[in-house]
Amino acid sequence: MSTFDAAPTALIVHAHPEARSFSTAQMTTTAQTLRDAGYRVDVLDLYSDAWAPVLDRAEFAPVEGHFKPQAEQQRAIKDGTLDATVRAHLDRLLAADLLILSFPLWWFSLPAILKGWVDRVFVMGGVFGGDYGLFGDAALAGKRAMLLFTTGGPSESFQPGGALGAMDDFLFHIHRGMLEFVGYQVLDPVITYGPAHLTEQDRAAALETVREAVAARTETAARSTVH
Repeated sequence: MSTFDAAPTALIVHAHPEARSFSTAQMTTTAQTLRDAGYRVDVLDLYSDAWAPVLDRAEFAPVEGHFKPQAEQQRAIKDGTLDATVRAHLDRLLAADLLILSFPLWWFSLPAILKGWVDRVFVMGGVFGGDYGLFGDAALAGKRAMLLFTTGGPSESFQPGGALGAMDDFLFHIHRGMLEFVGYQVLDPVITYGPAHLTEQDRAAALETVREAVAARTETAARSTVH
């Protein structure tokens, strides 16, 4: 088996509307760090790709009676009628050893376009349910996931007792309710606090911190992945 065949794959799903943003710079720094560590890196830029985030009945075969999205997802998986774009994204998700969600923290959660990606691509019957279970029995068990994001406020605001509350509280529904739910082992997030308030020198230093943090979190994953 060649070195290329043995390389782990990382899928970065990026959700920021500005190509010159710190969030985008943080994503590209992460992608290069992973390449340097031996990963094959696949990037989905949701805004650039004009991803449609709304899960509705139009992407499924005609439905008689009440529309139940997850039931239709499961039926589409079974019948081979899943929307072609969703199928392509699902295949890229399933092929990745590491998933990174890259985004700015908006209203203490994911931007709508990224949440819609989860709604449409974390398909029932494809990553959980149907032939799969939940958590350790889901389709993505044994793979890893990580959040890579920026905030508007400073780090002290997100500490226990801080003005906004503990960051872990805001991330629980993503870590547990999305990523662990479909089987991922969740790595510690990489967060840059308040980049809009940093000088150019500080932003450069922050990107170096991101590089170091990503390398530290993923080097064990790269070593332990077996194909």
